[in-house]
Amino acid sequence: MWYYIDMLFHYVAADVAGKMTEGDFEADALADVLRFLAGKQLSPISVKPMERTKLGIKGFFGGGINTSDKVFLTKYLALMLRVGTDLLSAVNILLDDFDKPSVRNFLLEVRENLSKGQPFYIAFARYPRVFSPTMVNLIKAAESSGSLQKTFEDLSSSLERDADIQSKVKSAMIYPIILLCMATAILTFLVTFALPKVADVFTQSGIKPPWFSQVVFTVGLFLGANIYVILPSLLVLVAATVWAVIKTNTGKRTFDRILTSLPVIRTTYHELAIQRMASTISSLMRAGLPIVQTITIAAETVGVGEYREALLRIANDGLSKGLTIGEAFRREKAFPKMVTNLVAISEKAGHLDEVLATLSDFYESNVDANIKALVSLLEPAMLLIMGVMVGVIALAIIVPIYQLTTQF
Repeated sequence: MWYYIDMLFHYVAADVAGKMTEGDFEADALADVLRFLAGKQLSPISVKPMERTKLGIKGFFGGGINTSDKVFLTKYLALMLRVGTDLLSAVNILLDDFDKPSVRNFLLEVRENLSKGQPFYIAFARYPRVFSPTMVNLIKAAESSGSLQKTFEDLSSSLERDADIQSKVKSAMIYPIILLCMATAILTFLVTFALPKVADVFTQSGIKPPWFSQVVFTVGLFLGANIYVILPSLLVLVAATVWAVIKTNTGKRTFDRILTSLPVIRTTYHELAIQRMASTISSLMRAGLPIVQTITIAAETVGVGEYREALLRIANDGLSKGLTIGEAFRREKAFPKMVTNLVAISEKAGHLDEVLATLSDFYESNVDANIKALVSLLEPAMLLIMGVMVGVIALAIIVPIYQLTTQF
């Protein structure tokens, strides 16, 4: 899904002393630009609309704001604030360093908001698919408390950790996907070219191959004759499944159930959810957000349905009715006992945010170890599956050919 910012205009104007100035302004219409210039006591000389740019999570050829962009933004802003640069000046400097249209247009919106006296977080809040509720609320709380520098440093580290985990997951899936593609290509070649030719030999010779080969030939000939229907249908089915998982609650719940039924993947999936939960709650508590709001935001970040529902119950049925955090967590059976006990004990000791940060690091290392274990299982499993499929077809071809040659 894409989100559009207002139309961007480039203006050239003169001030009361006749000095020329130019810049960019976002507005719904030309009249808004003229009012803006009049308010600045500028006489317009030229006002031209610029191309409207998409601002999204992903764009073709990397056109949207991605994690790397967000890491750079937060790290750079933290650095500029640390050396004493004000926000508006920092944004202006960033504009000189970014050529990417989506990032530049976002920074232009931030600059315009700041020049109008609007809060800094407003621009981030306009794009919930790009900037998570956690990030928006952290910036909002930090702006109120005057701790933007520290918050941007923490956000930068958190985004880098998330990017590192995503990178490990993607890297772990590359080799199995390559093997799957190779197996699909080999099978397509065999059922499209090899099997029909071998089957024709036996059909024309009048020799009846073994039943095992007959079954393989029948399946192979059917697939080969309908390959141009089967492959597009499979692609449509995969695309529809992905869309359902991403866009529908039923699809998400089904995907959760499938993942949580697979041994190693179940462990990794749940530990990743707990890592997100612990990291989010810790960061928001340090920023000073109310605990009910903190737990509610964390519920939207975990990614596992049963954890999300448990956190919402903790916020709405537990904390809102006077229970302590530890008591509310202990009522939920979805979380491991280690997590609920740590929450209860650390709350009493008064350093829940620190313990949750440590818990996040612990589960992050566990996720890393589980990903490596998953890769070590997937690679030989995929090789075995590919070998079995190719071996079955090869035997179906070789056995009748061997029988044929022994008859002469």
